[in-house]
Amino acid sequence: MIEHTYQLVFIGAALFLFAVFASIISRRLGAPLLLIFLLLGMLAGEDGIGGIRFDDIDTAFLIGNLALAIIIFDGGLGTRMDTFRSSLRPALSLATVGVFLTAGITGAAACYILDLPWQEGLLIGAIVGSTDAAAVFGLIKNAGLNLKDRTGATLEIESGSNDPMAIFLTITLVEALSSPAGLSGWLLVGELVKQMGLGLLFGVIGGYVIPAALRKVTLPVSLYPLMVFAAALTLFGGTSFSGGSGFLAIYIAGVMTGTTSFLYMNDIRRFHDGIAWLSQIGMFLMLGLLVTPSLLPPIIIPALIIAGILIFVARPLAVAVSLLPFRFPWRDQVFVSWCGLRGAVPIILALFPSLAGLENARTYFELVFFVVLTSLVIQGWTIAPMARWLKVDLPVALKLPSFKSTHLPSNPHKDLVVYQVVAGSSVIGKSIYQLVLPNSALVVALIRDEIPLNSKAENKLQESDQVVIVATTGIAEKLAELFSPTLSRMPSKLSSNFFGDFTIRPDSELGDLALLYNFDIPDELKHLTVGEHIKRKFRGRPVVGDALTFPQLKLTVKELKDGEISLIGLKLTPAP
Repeated sequence: MIEHTYQLVFIGAALFLFAVFASIISRRLGAPLLLIFLLLGMLAGEDGIGGIRFDDIDTAFLIGNLALAIIIFDGGLGTRMDTFRSSLRPALSLATVGVFLTAGITGAAACYILDLPWQEGLLIGAIVGSTDAAAVFGLIKNAGLNLKDRTGATLEIESGSNDPMAIFLTITLVEALSSPAGLSGWLLVGELVKQMGLGLLFGVIGGYVIPAALRKVTLPVSLYPLMVFAAALTLFGGTSFSGGSGFLAIYIAGVMTGTTSFLYMNDIRRFHDGIAWLSQIGMFLMLGLLVTPSLLPPIIIPALIIAGILIFVARPLAVAVSLLPFRFPWRDQVFVSWCGLRGAVPIILALFPSLAGLENARTYFELVFFVVLTSLVIQGWTIAPMARWLKVDLPVALKLPSFKSTHLPSNPHKDLVVYQVVAGSSVIGKSIYQLVLPNSALVVALIRDEIPLNSKAENKLQESDQVVIVATTGIAEKLAELFSPTLSRMPSKLSSNFFGDFTIRPDSELGDLALLYNFDIPDELKHLTVGEHIKRKFRGRPVVGDALTFPQLKLTVKELKDGEISLIGLKLTPAP
């Protein structure tokens, strides 16, 4: 018994170690990291070289739910509140209407292809209805993409909030299939209101209680992350036990906790990032062990067809309908459609039929597993080239440099922030006395090669210097703009390829441009400024990278200041 225990410890730890090093292979091949984890689990399984037999559905369900809760909470912690506000409505439309439409279209296809009753077909559609946040953002980060704000924020919130709808639909359909009387329409509506309502209520309560506890309770530094971790899982379990959506509750609480001003918040985020990675690795290895590859061949053809309909029909239609009121540019819509990767949630949801003792439960699981595998291979391997082809990937030089901040123990309303001077920054060559800072910010140190320097005028800032600033809480990101590369210092090829060779002001009139470049526009547009026209086209919320095309030229938003367009790139296009 003792030897068997140590053997399990050795095998489990070795698998985790292989999974960690697999990230290097994933980065070099451009493959989805979660796909690598799944394949490792399959190799270790009963049909692989490991020969490990694992078919404990109850244990898999428990581990899977805990792992998903941890991953979703970590996603909420990393969501910026300004991102949450700017893209909340379109993301919620995708997370509700989008999931419902995706499930309906895919379910109808499954009914026809597999010759199933409509309830069972819809169950398959519901199981594969939600996207995977970990898969999407892991790929985007590994590829070094710098997405347009509108696109990235919408995907971020949708991926973190669309699981509750898929879980609700799956549980409801499983209950309908396992109950002789079925479920009426009114009961379905009542169940939806109950799950979403309780999830929202408990999430908001948790979002107030957890930050309040952080501020009032005095603990050793290393225990604050553990306290948040335990509180989040308590919230998840309590909400689920009460009949609400625990996943929705834990995501909302994560968002509200992540925006809290607290001295050790960076430590809490780093801890939860690590736990989220541990959860992803463990969950996907376990799911790989759970599948038996030798049983997959009979369902490969129908699974490929269903996956094709999901990727190329259901998801694009659902995105188009969900984003219709928000007038998303077509390029953004196509990219959001292509980022509908399926991952851990569908595989975990595919265990529900087995837990309920439904007939054909094993077939559901194998089918969903292969659909997820197909999605990770087709969509996962092509996200980076798709972003560049659709031009939703901004030049990396426009991205704000990273910084580290912490609250001053003596003043919770002040942050100590460390910025690094990056190549192309306009502050290079200036002394710290020449930095234009708000009254609420003060430079306290300049560090070069890990050595603090005296704050003298002759000490000119150089690339890789670190500037330490004390500033009012909440303005750290705004101050980062000082140290970011300026458009004028961007590589000329990078700038001209994306924005064009010329820059114009937003108050330039369209009529003057039409006259200068010899193209026609309607009379009602001639007296509009370029900035006004772009704001109208993008519903008053343009972002850097938004573009309008005319017969002879292309206008691209190049710079925003306080939400208003300040510079527009002009790129000449060949005449027809």
